[in-house]
Amino acid sequence: MRSNSGFTLVELMVVMAIVAILSAVAIPAYTRYVQRGDLVEGTQALAQYRVQMEQYYQDNRNYANGQACGVVLPVLVNFTVTCATANNGQTYTGTATAKAISPINGFIYTIDQSNNQQTTGIAASWGAMVLPANSWIVR
Repeated sequence: MRSNSGFTLVELMVVMAIVAILSAVAIPAYTRYVQRGDLVEGTQALAQYRVQMEQYYQDNRNYANGQACGVVLPVLVNFTVTCATANNGQTYTGTATAKAISPINGFIYTIDQSNNQQTTGIAASWGAMVLPANSWIVR
């Protein structure tokens, strides 16, 4: 008498179907999770930049250093930070724009001397939505 061992084709197909279903749910959820983690880099950098700009203003009574903002711009992995001054250096706007090569391309965050935080752009993959006037979208 000979005993057969192993898996049948039907059993293998059932396992493959279960793995495919789990992957279809898990991969998009994981991608969103990674994107949310990358967004924090831009918002934290702008918040820290604002603190440094306020310290600069306390020392110089002006946000500008010539034509540029008084604080060196941070270098980030997923964002490019820029700063523009106005009103003879009495106001500024810091902007963090997601780099084109990053998975969060399309996100743009701003902050100013009054701590007005604004999301002015989001990734196309997040769909169309009304952007809030005074907050950063990170989820």
